[in-house]
Amino acid sequence: MSIMIRPRCLVAIGVLAFGTVNAQKPVKDTISANLEEVIVSVSRWEQKMNEIPNTIVRVDMKEARLQNPQTSADLLSMTGQVFVQKSQLGGGSPMIRGFSANRVLLVVDGVRMNNAIYRSGNLQNVISIDPLSVQNAEVIFGPGSIIYGSDAIGGVMDFHTFEPVFSTKDKLLIKANGLKRYSSANNEQTQHVDVNLGGKKWAFLGSATYSNFQDVRMGRNGGQDSYFRNHYVERINNRDSAVANPDPYVQKQSGYNQVNALAKIKFKPRENFDVVFATHYSGTGNIPRYDRLIEAAGSVPIYAEWYYGPQVWKMQQLQLLHHRTGSLFDEAKLVLAYQDYKESRHDRRLNNAKLRTQTEKVKVYSANLDLSRALSDKSELFYGVEYVFNKVGSAATRLNINNGSDERTSTRYPDKSSMTTVGFYGSYKNNLGKKLTLATGIRYSYASLTASFDTTFFKFPFTKTEIRGGAFTGNVGLVFRPHETWQVNANISTGYRVPNIDDVGKVFDSEPGNVVVPNTNLTPEYVYNVDLGISENIHNRFKFDITVFYTYLDNAIVRRPFTFNGRDSILYEGSVSKVQALQNVAHASVWGLQTGYEWFFAKNLSWKLRANWINGSETDDTKDEEVPLRHAPPFYGSSFIKYQNQKWMLEFDLLHNAEVSSKDLAPSEQAKPFIYASDPEGKPYSPSWYTLNVKGSYRLNTHCTINTGLENITNQRYRPYSSAIVAPGLNFIASVHVSL
Repeated sequence: MSIMIRPRCLVAIGVLAFGTVNAQKPVKDTISANLEEVIVSVSRWEQKMNEIPNTIVRVDMKEARLQNPQTSADLLSMTGQVFVQKSQLGGGSPMIRGFSANRVLLVVDGVRMNNAIYRSGNLQNVISIDPLSVQNAEVIFGPGSIIYGSDAIGGVMDFHTFEPVFSTKDKLLIKANGLKRYSSANNEQTQHVDVNLGGKKWAFLGSATYSNFQDVRMGRNGGQDSYFRNHYVERINNRDSAVANPDPYVQKQSGYNQVNALAKIKFKPRENFDVVFATHYSGTGNIPRYDRLIEAAGSVPIYAEWYYGPQVWKMQQLQLLHHRTGSLFDEAKLVLAYQDYKESRHDRRLNNAKLRTQTEKVKVYSANLDLSRALSDKSELFYGVEYVFNKVGSAATRLNINNGSDERTSTRYPDKSSMTTVGFYGSYKNNLGKKLTLATGIRYSYASLTASFDTTFFKFPFTKTEIRGGAFTGNVGLVFRPHETWQVNANISTGYRVPNIDDVGKVFDSEPGNVVVPNTNLTPEYVYNVDLGISENIHNRFKFDITVFYTYLDNAIVRRPFTFNGRDSILYEGSVSKVQALQNVAHASVWGLQTGYEWFFAKNLSWKLRANWINGSETDDTKDEEVPLRHAPPFYGSSFIKYQNQKWMLEFDLLHNAEVSSKDLAPSEQAKPFIYASDPEGKPYSPSWYTLNVKGSYRLNTHCTINTGLENITNQRYRPYSSAIVAPGLNFIASVHVSL
């Protein structure tokens, strides 16, 4: 087999080096096509968008290739409808409708990633998903507990990675793709390759990506001087020394590297039966925790070292898909998966010779059986069962960096703890007429948790805890299509989150001077949600949508003052710390509006706008009053003007975030003034910001495409809300995509 690549493409490859990305067919730009778009995630089966009452955004992978997101957190952010918080460069915690971390659910190829140690703060686990191996992705807004069970309170992020492709001819199908990318703000170097080998009954897909991100440079204009990285700690002659940063615009100790790999084998023994085996791997290098490294007592850094060790996620998966017409089901899908997850934390205070290391390992075994049955030409039933078992291992040591001796110390979680969940669900859809669709469902889930506590370092008033219980959730929704150009959605849904090992058994320092201890009396938290959405498509030229929602979280698990053996303060890691614990003592309300339009106002020209207004409050137990909700982001929006023809794509965009005043900051955010600017009264607040950006793509030929871009053209210096890392300043991006 011989393939010819034109010289112009070879020159581009020579400039940037060789790499890959999967070449996908362009999505139709007509708005009417979007109304018929197929969504996989809502019931785990394909459905038409105009029959689904949920609010859903589908990630445009064609747009993603133009935007060049560095991580899957950035991939979600580019939708304009998911807010992302970053404590460090190797981070990215999606906020969906005022909820984050273990109150939103990550799903990869039908398998839930959320495990028993997903915490209530901010999480960076989404970066384990390689954006260059994602074939399509959707975000479901609002509770998704009917299909997905616990944690799907604010929403579900469902990623589908590349699938092996069979050959339609008698000869072997060979496809290879590559990418090489450079970004100037953090000197990113990314290489990617994927290969597909397809026969009539067998197909193989392999994908690999390596990225190296160096320290990120912030912008020069706007922002406060407190954002600068003036000093950092180095070990000199066996002593910790605060070293002056020669370039305070460079955020020293923020860079990291990452490797991702994916392999899938697909076998079709007969026409109506598919077998897929997949293995996923993601591993990072050490990730400096930037928010802790910039903490200071006066002008003196608190920590000499604070970094996450390699974050390693592995998954092996077997999927069986059977199509038939029968009395029990028309389609059946069985997904068996094993996940092996490892993370660690390493911290050492300034001038303290002892480096603490806490290592967590989680093994997750899961099985999902999903079935669908057409009851008539208008109605369909979806039902299934899920089983998930988590086994948690936790270890901790303190290493003396001067003499190499080490000793045991308190673990973050109870070692050898476990958690099991079982769920049964049924979902029903009925097209009551050409203009009306009903969707409803119910789920029952049962969870059990067992943890044993080591009293060596803490004299716990208990040595073991068991939590067992079940929960019902349900939803009912209507889709009304008064005209072929109009659609009205109404949806009422409930959701829940059962306490996990992180909630029940964690011991950790939430911030200097506070220590969180276990609480064995936790119960599930429940959420009640209502959505109303309207969308319109006028002559394939203008699409408009608006959704309003209200969500109420009851029995909310939040961190509050506590006592340990009758004391409100204890000695922890050498410091007297106030005692806190997670407790079911609060409720939260979230309400908001999501809207946008896309207007094709001239040939090859379109204007797209997205806007999100989200507000929320929760009960503050210490003050017995309503306070701002921590994960409710400021008003944020985006505006894109795009030109596109057969070879060129050019896009100008404006991104904007509104201000969050000091009085509107949650108390937990006010307690972190080192990541915020100071208002005229010296109080922390989050200033508004904007960026202007331009992206371009040129298709040299059928095999080669070059993408370039300038981000933050005016070189603004800003920190997104609740983030510690300052956003990149002026950033030049260039990438070469090759497909063979």
